[in-house]
Amino acid sequence: MSLTVLTSAYRLRSLCRLQRIQAHMMSSHAEPEVLLEKVGRTGVITMNRPKVLNALNLTMIRQIYPQLKKWESDNETDIVIIKGAGDKAFCAGGDIRAVTEAGKVGDSLAQDFFREEYILNNAIGSYRKPYIALIDGITMGGGVGLSVHGRFRVATEKTLFAMPETAIGLFPDVGGGYFLPRLQGKLGLFLALTGFRLKGRDVQRAGVATHFVESKKIPDLQKELVDLKSPSAEDVSRVLDSYQSQSSLDAEKPFILKKHLSDIDRLFSASSVEGIVKNLKTDGSEFAKKQTETLSKMSPTSLKITLKQLQAGAALSLQDVLVMEYRLSQACMRGCDFYEGVRAVLVDKDQNPKWNPSTLEEVSNQMVEQCFSSLGEKDLTL
Repeated sequence: MSLTVLTSAYRLRSLCRLQRIQAHMMSSHAEPEVLLEKVGRTGVITMNRPKVLNALNLTMIRQIYPQLKKWESDNETDIVIIKGAGDKAFCAGGDIRAVTEAGKVGDSLAQDFFREEYILNNAIGSYRKPYIALIDGITMGGGVGLSVHGRFRVATEKTLFAMPETAIGLFPDVGGGYFLPRLQGKLGLFLALTGFRLKGRDVQRAGVATHFVESKKIPDLQKELVDLKSPSAEDVSRVLDSYQSQSSLDAEKPFILKKHLSDIDRLFSASSVEGIVKNLKTDGSEFAKKQTETLSKMSPTSLKITLKQLQAGAALSLQDVLVMEYRLSQACMRGCDFYEGVRAVLVDKDQNPKWNPSTLEEVSNQMVEQCFSSLGEKDLTL
């Protein structure tokens, strides 16, 4: 069989798969995928896909964004609360499987999803009213973008935070280039490159959440927030502080990375990924060995893009970071590691991606620079 026929068959198969996924994404479920409610003078957003850990898709983004803008200018709305349905997740990330299927066949979802998601992230980051994310469960990737840029982020003992994108050939997007380098020392870079998972109170200790409240207190907390009369950000803060002071769970446990923070600052201070790996190998401690092993599994291209993204993002506004990240997202759609990572982790689940290039040394500075190049009139505009 000729290569042309094989390629056509592959594209057709991908197109059929994409159409199935999109039909599923756009279908009118008995249950809406997002619940948008006014409770008194509070706008409440509930991501309502608990069976898929409230994964964020384009349909949801297109419902949340206009409602947020409407509430922002509405004199009858004082605050906004965002949360996830079910007892497992706030939002476990973007629905990237559909995005990679779209990328294979040149469907516009590969541009639309990232563009509209980042526009939503920016709207949250610049929101003029108190925005409270109740991150009571798994909060990764796209879920972090829906929460971390808001004024208040409330973690519970059920919160599980990670930016695991380097394991799927992507990079910590949704404004990761803005908030990660602003965490203490090199902690953000460590979380970005390794995908290390933070749980419960540690999400607040790291600076990702602003408050920690026990999960069982969240319904009462929400009621008290809703009952506030014309609240200022300070009023909201006082309520959250009060609930945090009543939450003693795990208070005596030290931050899981506390004893490693100075090592992280030292080992991850190199100006290149190769330098970081060299530092880790030279150090030879159990902690360093574990990080070396973790980094060896990640996409070499993703690691290099991520380091440069955070180095640049440290001095940029959120808007400028999102413009940069949109360029990176489209570079990943043009490359091959994102497709291979999603295949290995989410589709076939063999956890054995074949990265190309397969080593850090093969990823040239020029290749990395090209990922940051302007898209001209296709650039993200905010």
